[in-house]
Parts: sequence; structure tokens; C-alpha cells
Amino acid sequence: MDLTIATWNINSLRLRQGLLPRLMTGLAPDVICLQETKVPDELFPEAIAGEIGFPHVLKRGMKGYNGVAILSRLPLTLEENTPDWCGKNDCRHISARLETGGVPLVLHNFYVPAGGDIADPALNVKFAHKLDFIAQAREHFAAYPPRHSVLVGDLNIAPLENDVWNHKQLLGIVSHTRVETQGLNAWMAEGFVDALRHFVPPERKLYTWWSYRNRDWEASNRGRRLDHVWVSCDLEAMLTGYKVLKEARNWEQPSDHVPVSVTLKLG
Repeated sequence: MDLTIATWNINSLRLRQGLLPRLMTGLAPDVICLQETKVPDELFPEAIAGEIGFPHVLKRGMKGYNGVAILSRLPLTLEENTPDWCGKNDCRHISARLETGGVPLVLHNFYVPAGGDIADPALNVKFAHKLDFIAQAREHFAAYPPRHSVLVGDLNIAPLENDVWNHKQLLGIVSHTRVETQGLNAWMAEGFVDALRHFVPPERKLYTWWSYRNRDWEASNRGRRLDHVWVSCDLEAMLTGYKVLKEARNWEQPSDHVPVSVTLKLG
């Protein structure tokens, strides 16, 4: 079977839930992973999932910020033993077992801390939190190597030179500093493959985020690749396609992130 998994930092689910049908048209996913849902579980608008044909919903949310959710056509089982990252219980990760009819897939949906504006952990507690989060994630997957696993989300780091519009200019900017990119690559090296770069060679530019501050974002194209899909090494041969739904940045009241998907052919 072909399985398409989409990821999107929706930047408020209740504000932008009406855009989900357009995501369906653009990507035709079987699973949608959302970040920054910004809604506590008791107020989660589950009806929209049913309206787009996704009867299975898992969510982990809080009031006003953060929050992650998985919407699926296929049955989901919550993985209960996920860490409380940095001891904050701040709804940045949800993990599920996805029943595909064959070997179940483990699906991780992450929202990594953005890290604030100052790229110095001694001066910026948000940046220190981000680095601690990445280090703990690497340690976790080193202890529990991934198999039959897909990891998606807004990881808030653009790791490669061509994941940003200007590598030299952004080396001192949070999301592209060496300490962040080295940390993210070390995490990925614990058993994952960068699924988007499986299709798009590293010498080509690839972005998923364009700032709200830039009114003519498309003309200037000052983007960053902050949204990622990784697959465990045993799944790399099953990758068959990807999409970056760039036109979503022009939707009415858009998120500053655009949806991304990968497709696997499961044997």
C-alpha cells in the first residue's frame, strides 16, 4: 500500500481548521500531523477531522501555545512511554503506533522549541531549553534505536546550507547556528534518514517557512526549512515521493509554515 504522511505547523488549529480541506486537496494524505495547535484537549475541534475523513485522532494540547495532534484514516494507538522532555510537560511530542495492515509503524510528531532570538544559552533561557531538548531527544533515540519509524514535525532548525536563503548571513541567527545544526544532525544520525533530502539533493534550495515580517515573501523568497520528515533507515528504500505545498503560504490567514508530505510504499 501507498501511505502518505503530512506534517504542518498550523499555528492555531481553531483559527485555521477551515484550511484542512485545502491541505487534503493538495497532498491527499492518509495521516496529518499538526504542530502548534494551541488548544487544550477538551476544546479540540474533533469534528473537522471527521469531516475530512479522518476518524482517528490523538492530541496533546494546552491553552494558548504549543500542542501536537495526529489525524489518521488508519487506526492509531497512543504510545504512552514518551519522555517528559526537559521536565516541562509542555505538549511538544506525541507518539503513536499506526496500524497499516502489515508491520505497524511508529509515528513521532515533534514541535521543538523555537529558542528565542539570542543564540547564547547563557543569556537566553529559551535557547538553552532548545539545546537541552535536542540533546535529550538524541540520547533517547540512541537508547531506543528506531525501526519502522517515521519522525515528523516543526523541528525549528534548518540544518543544511541550502535550507536557508543565506547561509553566511544566518549562521548567527537562531535556527541555523552551528550548535543547533550539529545537535539536530546528531539526533538524526541515531537511526534516521532525512526523507526530503532523499529526493532533493543538498545543493538545491528547499524551504518550508517564510516569515510574516516579509510582506512580499514570494518575491524575496527568504525562506528556511524548519519542517522535517525523517524515516528510520529500514524504511528509506520504501520512499516514493514528497511534496512541499508552497501555495499554502498564500492561503487566506496562512500559517508561516507550509504543509509537507512524504509517501512510502509499504511491502
